Amino acid sequence: MNNIFVFRQMQMNRKFSNRRMNKKAIILQVFGRVQGVGFRYYTQKKAVEFGIRGFAKNRPDGSVYIEAEGEEEPLEAFVFWCEEGPAWARVSRVEKQEIPPQGYEQFEVR
Repeated sequence: MNNIFVFRQMQMNRKFSNRRMNKKAIILQVFGRVQGVGFRYYTQKKAVEFGIRGFAKNRPDGSVYIEAEGEEEPLEAFVFWCEEGPAWARVSRVEKQEIPPQGYEQFEVR
């Protein structure tokens, strides 16, 4: 009985570590008409839909700064969405930089 417990624990740890290995993180800086149009709040909504964690905040230069992390495919879909933004936004360009995962618990607007 004890061996079964140890085996199950090993399986769970392996699944968790495999998931962590697929986790990626990125910084996005989104330029254009992206402030005052709900960009950060729609970004949070999309992040929750895609299972992405991190944050979005306005920058003094008029851009939106995003740190995002999650599984590779949902993260790519999230980045693709950020390149378009919500209907009221006009994204002119997005700068991207890969970073190590930070361990965010949720996605928030700052």
